[in-house]
Formats: sequence, structure tokens, C-alpha cells
Amino acid sequence: MTPPVTQATIGAVVIGRNEGQRLINCLASMKDEARRLVYVDSGSTDDSVQEARKAGAQVVLLDTSEPFTAARARNAGFEALATGPNPPDYVQFVDGDCVLEPGWLTHAAHALDTQPDIGIITGWRAEIDPEASVYNAMCDFEWHRPAGDIEACGGDMMVRRALFEQLGGFNPKVIAAEDDEFCARVRKAGHRVHRLPIPMTHHDAAMVQFSQWWQRAIRSGHGFAQVGDLHPEHFKNERRRVWLFGGVLPFFFIVGAVMSLPLLALVLLAYLASYVRTAEGLRKAGLPLKTALHHSVLLFLSKFPNLIGVTRYWKRKRRGWDMEIIEYK
Repeated sequence: MTPPVTQATIGAVVIGRNEGQRLINCLASMKDEARRLVYVDSGSTDDSVQEARKAGAQVVLLDTSEPFTAARARNAGFEALATGPNPPDYVQFVDGDCVLEPGWLTHAAHALDTQPDIGIITGWRAEIDPEASVYNAMCDFEWHRPAGDIEACGGDMMVRRALFEQLGGFNPKVIAAEDDEFCARVRKAGHRVHRLPIPMTHHDAAMVQFSQWWQRAIRSGHGFAQVGDLHPEHFKNERRRVWLFGGVLPFFFIVGAVMSLPLLALVLLAYLASYVRTAEGLRKAGLPLKTALHHSVLLFLSKFPNLIGVTRYWKRKRRGWDMEIIEYK
């Protein structure tokens, strides 16, 4: 991938906690393209801070008296870049468990150079080891989405510094899908969110246990609810599916099991139809039949932890509790 020429200056913000060798690899992958690197650490107990400094990154330590969130960490990293000498034109955000594709930063900057209505540029993310577990494989499939103008993207993104400052950055109270929430505000401000059809990052989910996947699904449900509360048009279909398959149908399942066998049969048919439709959609998207059937089982089950995440958000909001981060690894 031969990078084009850009006159823009690029800075990068890496966030992480106890990432070990993955952080070292992440910082090394940007060294030749990013003028400045900032690493934001969220209470690591390993040697992440020392390794980041050895790699030449400016280190920001988050105050441990406040709840950690990815949004808060990214904002702190951006502030360090923007208030330091020669603030960059564009800022790449990336998680510490990712490695950037060589040339990505320059390609992304060139796209922002030539298309001034783009506010956020992103690319394709891929899993480093999708064969390690079905959960990693599902992440790998989830990451690969069509290129072009999109509604939102993940936290691996390049954004214009001036636009980020104008919008006030990420919402630090959003603990999951904070990237979706920021993208929603970018689009409402009249800018495009665009995905280039080229590799961007290689991600290490390191998700090998069912409990990790379950926690990640709870986190997703929390994001559906919180971002949907802020932007009702966002995650509308996701919230509808969570309530239907995770809440309404289980209720009628219990009622049917106790009082009405025909009702029970209708609920089971609804679940079966949803499962078949999901598997067929995955197969048409390119997955082998066996893999599609396997993934569909987990997608079916995910509605239950999603619902836990949704109800947890509303409980926290109603009681005025802090929105504490939900970790899965």
C-alpha cells in the first residue's frame, strides 16, 4: 500500500490498560507516520507506562479517583496533543490492543486533505487471531463492513482536530459505544463519516471464554440504551430486537409454558424463524453454513446479556449512579 503525499501533521492518541506487548507493537506501528504520540494509561499495573515512554510517547495518567472510560481517556490524550507544541491537523485514535497497517495514517490524512466535508475517516479492522475462538471469529466478521459513507465507526478513527474541539470531544459519561455517540454528533454538525476500502488496524480481542463474550454483550446493551437515550434515532433497531427477543418473547414463553401450549409453540416458532433468518443472512454475507449456524446461536443468546446491559443503564440513570465501565478482558 503506497501512501500518497500529505502536508498535514498527524498526531495519535493510544489508550490502554495492562496491554503489555500489544501496546509496544501498537506504538511501534505509528512511529514513522505520526509526528507525536500520546499514550493514556487507565491504571495499569504492568510496565505499560515505562514501555510507552521508552517508545517516545508522551504519557498521560488518568486520575484514579474518577471512573475510567474510553471517552475520558481519549479526551485526555487529545488535550495533551492540542495543548502541546505544534498541535496536529488530524488526530488518530486507536486502542492499545491494535496495530496500525503501514501507510494507513498517510492514506487517511490524504482523504481528509482532499474531501473537506469528511469529519471522521476510518478503514477496515481485522482480528489478529480469528481462529483462537469463535468469539474472536465473530469479532473479525463484525469488523469488516462496507466502505463509503457510514453512520458510525469504532474507536479506531482519524478526526480533524478543529472539529473535535468544536464538538467538545467524546462524551465522558458514555461508557460504551462512545464512538457511535461522537459520530452521531459529527454527522449532525454536517460532516461525513467515511470508511476507506483499505486495512486500517489489526486487533487482538483475546476473547477465549464465554464469560468474556457475555460481559461484552452486556456492555453492548448498555451502549444501545445510553446512546439511544442521547440520540433516539441511533441503535433503534438494536433496542427493538433486544426488548422483543430478550424480554417480551421470554415473558410469553413463561406464560405459554404455564397456561397455553399454543402460545408456547408460537414463541418457539418466532425464535426459530429469527434463528433461520440470521443464519441465512450470515451465509449470504460469505460465512460457511456451519460457521453461520454457530454464530447465529451466539447472536440469538446475545439478546439476554444485551437486555441486562439495557436495564443496567436505566437503573443507573434513575438512581443517579455513575456510569462505570463494563470490562470483558
